[in-house]
Parts: sequence; structure tokens; C-alpha cells
Amino acid sequence: MTNSTPQLSHTIADIKAIIQRESRRVTSYDVAILAGVSQSAVSRCFKPGASVSKATYARVMQAAQDLDYTPNAAARSLITRRSNLVAVIVAGAVSQHYSDVLSELSRQFSVRGMHIILFNLPSESAMERTLAEVWQHQVDGAVVAARLSGEQAAEFERRRIPIVLFNRSLADRAVSAVVCNQEEAARAMVTRLAAAGHQRFAMIDGPGHSPIAQQRKRGVARRLEELGLPAPLVVAGAFDYASGARGLRDIIDRLGGVPDVIVCGNDLMAIGCLDSARHDFNIDVPGRLSVTGFDGIAAASWISYNLTTMRQPLHSMAHAAAEMLVGLVSGTGGAHERRTYSATFVGGGTARLGPA
Repeated sequence: MTNSTPQLSHTIADIKAIIQRESRRVTSYDVAILAGVSQSAVSRCFKPGASVSKATYARVMQAAQDLDYTPNAAARSLITRRSNLVAVIVAGAVSQHYSDVLSELSRQFSVRGMHIILFNLPSESAMERTLAEVWQHQVDGAVVAARLSGEQAAEFERRRIPIVLFNRSLADRAVSAVVCNQEEAARAMVTRLAAAGHQRFAMIDGPGHSPIAQQRKRGVARRLEELGLPAPLVVAGAFDYASGARGLRDIIDRLGGVPDVIVCGNDLMAIGCLDSARHDFNIDVPGRLSVTGFDGIAAASWISYNLTTMRQPLHSMAHAAAEMLVGLVSGTGGAHERRTYSATFVGGGTARLGPA
């Protein structure tokens, strides 16, 4: 079978009769015959970004509709040697924050003709088992939003599977990464809170294995030290709603009272803390207690919360991750690079704030 333009003249009924007689599915060659174009022209019409005239595209799409033709992704991958699949590896339960990230990543890769497969790690220790599954899917590349060791990154390289780290980085290996400056965001939040007169700070931390949580905690502690204020009382959290409520209770028990402000390691914990403060302890927020978060998830802007937070630029970060990975897969992306973004302060109504 060649890619030359079919010379046979067949009606829709003729082609359907042949397909039925041979008990097979419609192929791109059938579409090419009906449209009067080459088989390669049909392939180009279904390849995002490929060059094809409007007239040819119209004929091919009409023929495909008439024959109820759907391109065979598996067959196409045998020709292109690409699956057009991207692994997205996320650690822990998929929170509201990562739901937003996944939605944006899916959109960004979709417009580039690629699709994502989600691999959700139940814990950081499950990475090896998860990678074994990733290899089976023959993905073209991966976006990794979980802790990756240098050895694991090297295995991606050995298998020639490009990766982009999302809100992660490796100190001992050159790997492309898209990150938000978490420490800078934490310092900016503390500066605004201190300017409003807050002196007794507490913090509900994220998981100990999370580099994002540790960067935020470090930013809070360092900025308070620079301002000559006491170090924050830090209690453990798990980036979920329940640990936000539990964290508030732990803080009150340990302090024997209510601090001026509780900086939560993410928005979901802040919402849990906020609900508990208002409904379990009848604390006036923000009159008696200020509560802040990080990430800028959709729920943080709901009227009942209106949370003071630092919003990560997820659209820009997801766009960059997709752009970088597609460049690495196609070989047009050049060397490894790191793109760093800044969070945006969202005033909200859960904290007393000083000037910017």
C-alpha cells in the first residue's frame, strides 16, 4: 500500500460494502479513496499543526464523517514512534490544588495533540513501583510533581524519556523544572502580617517529606528572625482539611491561648483552621485571629472563606511545563532549563494586613 493518491472512484456505499465484506474497521486508506487524496494527506489532517490546505482538509473531514472514521492512535504511534502520551506523577491524594494543576496541564497538552496519564502516588516511597507502571505505558515524556531521586531521574534519561519537574528541583542533577518561589512567597506574607502588628505567629506545617512545605516554613522563620520577632510555634499538618482543624486545636493547647496569626502551609489546611476557629471555638476572624494560606485554590475565593493567601500562577506554570516537555520530546527544546515564577498576594478577608 502506497501513499500515492488513490485513482479508484468509489461511492460511500461501495466502500462501506467492501469494509463489511472484509469484516474490518474503516482505515485511513478508505478515507483517502473517498476524498480523492493521498493517505499521507489524511494523516496530516488528523495531526495537530500539520500543513494542509483548507480544501483538502474539508474533503478529508467530510469523507471521515461519511465513513464514521476514527484515527487509530496505536497504529499511528507505530509509524511516528511516539505515543503522544505524557505521564503526570503526583504525590499524595489529589487535592483541590492539584486538581487545578491537572486540569490546566491536560488542556495545555491537548492543544499540542498529546494526552496525560495520571499516576497518583499514595506515598513518596511508592515512586519505584509507580515508575515500573510508567515504563509499561511507553509515554513520550513526564511531568513529575513528586519527590524524585537523582537515580530515578537518571533512569528516565537512560530510557530517553524527557521529564519536567513541577514545583520540584534536583540539586545534584540537571533536570528541567518549573517552580514557584515558595520561600519568597512566605516572606512576603509575613512582611504584610508583621506590618499590621502581628507578633505572635503560629504555623500549621505541611508534610515533612514535602519540599514545598519546608520551603514555606523556612521562609516564614527567616523573615520573622529578620524582623526581630519570636520564632513561630509550628505544628504538624498533612495538607488536608482535617489537619487544619486539628492544627488549630494543637496550637491553642500548646500556647494556652490564641496567637495573633496562624500561617497555614496551604489553603486546604487554612480552610479547615478557619472553619474550626469560627464554629468550634467561636473566634473572631480576623478581629482576634488572622488565618492565611498558600496556593490560591478556587475554594479560597468562595464568599464564605475569602481567604488571605498567596496564589501560584498555575496557568503560566502549566503552560511552561507543557511547552518545555514538548520541546524536549521533539528535540527542539535545547538544554535543560529552570523557570521560576512568583506567587501573587491575595488580600482576602481572613487577616489584618499592613501596607504592601
